Amino acid sequence: MNTGQGRNILFSGVGGQGVLLISELVARTAIRAGFDAKKTEVHGAAQRGGSVVSHVRYAPKVYSPLIPAGEADILVSLEKLEGLRWAHYVRAGGTITLNTEERVPASIDGKPVEYPKEIAPFLAGKGFIVRSIDAQAIAIELGNYRAANIVLLGTIADETGIHKDAWTDTMKATLPSRFIDLNLAAFERGMEAAAGPVPARGAGATR
Repeated sequence: MNTGQGRNILFSGVGGQGVLLISELVARTAIRAGFDAKKTEVHGAAQRGGSVVSHVRYAPKVYSPLIPAGEADILVSLEKLEGLRWAHYVRAGGTITLNTEERVPASIDGKPVEYPKEIAPFLAGKGFIVRSIDAQAIAIELGNYRAANIVLLGTIADETGIHKDAWTDTMKATLPSRFIDLNLAAFERGMEAAAGPVPARGAGATR
């Protein structure tokens, strides 16, 4: 069962953070909830810690997997700088969830790289609804830092228009059985960390 008309969700991060896994879970959950869904990703040098971006669109009918710039309802960034890098894809008043983890980019010429400061306040000043979550700390508390991506997935669950049962059913059907309990707990903690739903609007059909 779905309770909304659809969403455009963009995920960003760096290689090894699990961006592609959570975008796959969103697409599968949307289909389970009765939506049409499409997904695509760009992950060039992901295995070397490069930028990874995945687009997920679901609605009664979806014509293209790519979200046009300025039309994402939700951006989830597993690394703060990647959130800044892709924020221009978010619509006015859209939601940005930032993991507080910082991974300093590699230097090309050997000079130290200065990591941007005050990313969350800067984005909030642009009119976005910004939420910062220390997903890695929550995952470590649960026993496995690699579950940080599922914590972040849980933070947007209330914004997606999809019932919680569809999320849990998808995770049970998709993830290895030995990790199910961990990931369900991580998802639940993410929902709690979000401190309630954030308003989000989606289009009935996306092109």
